[in-house]
Amino acid sequence: MAPTTPRLVVPIDLKRKPWEQKLPLHNRWHPDIPAVAEVKTGEVFRVEMVDWTGGAIGDNNTASDVKYLDLSVVHYLSGPIRVVDVDGVPAMPGDILVVEILNLGPLPGDEWGFTAIFDRENGGGFLTDHFPSAAKAIWYFEGIYASSPQIPGVRFPGLTHPGIVGTAPSKELLDIWNKRERCLEENGLNSYKLCEVLHTRPLANLPSSKGCLLGKVEGGTPEWEKIAREAARTIPGRENGGNCDIKNLSRGSKVYLPVFVEGANLSTGDMHFSQGDGEVAFCGAIEMSGFLELKCDIIRGGMKEYLTPMGPTPLHVNPIFEIGPMEPSFSEWLVFEGISVDESGRQHFLDATVAYKRAVLNAIDYLSKFGYSKEQVYLLLSCCPCEGRLASIVDSPNAVATLSIPIAVFDQDIRPKTGKVPVGPKIVKKPDVFKCTYDGSLPITRNPAATA
Repeated sequence: MAPTTPRLVVPIDLKRKPWEQKLPLHNRWHPDIPAVAEVKTGEVFRVEMVDWTGGAIGDNNTASDVKYLDLSVVHYLSGPIRVVDVDGVPAMPGDILVVEILNLGPLPGDEWGFTAIFDRENGGGFLTDHFPSAAKAIWYFEGIYASSPQIPGVRFPGLTHPGIVGTAPSKELLDIWNKRERCLEENGLNSYKLCEVLHTRPLANLPSSKGCLLGKVEGGTPEWEKIAREAARTIPGRENGGNCDIKNLSRGSKVYLPVFVEGANLSTGDMHFSQGDGEVAFCGAIEMSGFLELKCDIIRGGMKEYLTPMGPTPLHVNPIFEIGPMEPSFSEWLVFEGISVDESGRQHFLDATVAYKRAVLNAIDYLSKFGYSKEQVYLLLSCCPCEGRLASIVDSPNAVATLSIPIAVFDQDIRPKTGKVPVGPKIVKKPDVFKCTYDGSLPITRNPAATA
């Protein structure tokens, strides 16, 4: 018998706000956020989701919606979904939840997405000291391909994936998160050696009731107030999976997630049509609404068998990811190297963050010679299927990172050749991304030797 159509367990109405959906969404991690649906192992089911901002960023001709976005409300997630086996026995703490991605894509009728740079005073990005102003590009989809009127001469197949797949934390794990992240927020600049060029970004995003959406938990009640004070933000990836932004988690992939609460309480969201390794612009994938068709299994006692804790408790584990067979095929790449020496010429000791930043800056400066603005290239490298690699982390004092760009995404040959970079009607790109002014006072990093 042919398999049945996947059961829709979390529907989305794009005409409604996130808090108006038939099954309420949530934007925090907490063990007491109730499940909105239940699925059985082996069942194929469909989950729909809004884009990570809940529709706050529009298909329009301005970046103002990016500049003034309220980041206290993100990410909007679909779920939690309780998972039980065929006998109705729920996943239990210590199990592993296997989540297989069978199919995915944009919601029908909503085949577009956006990539953006946040204002330095409101989120910033990996290169926020170089690009302090909010900017945005809109992308339109034609089957597997994406192109943008704001970045002409570029077209590529997307490796569509969910940015967030995770299980609910236990109260004990939630307390561990909040304690260590509060310690970083309060003492980080004094007690940790950080990449100084990034220190003006938030060190952590601590629990806050501002913008909090807790699914079925009724607002204004003592229960809501308690959970809102404790619930973890969805910004970073953690032991439960969460916002890992692994671009290869597309069709055919599997995620092996640790289970910390009864039923696992699976949540997902932050759909990406495409993303480059690192998602360097922060809002840097091609963000979109979308759907996942999933199938789950439970490995009883799997955490003890397969996940070795790297920390003081059995909860200090991380998921395992199995990459599927469906990926774009590129045969030619241009690779940019970075070492752990910053723009001032200062040597850093085996600092992979500085090295990757340098690789990205090298790529931006190079590609801007072909008629693109640096903002266009920054956004492109954040969302096209480029590959980031850590080439060396042992050869003191330099860490070496690389950024590989598929040549085929461009309508021109971007490789170095004898003579000067060609200039002509096809090369000089007139449109640009939508931009806002930067009205803050933080210092801007300048590279005196870079292309103007």
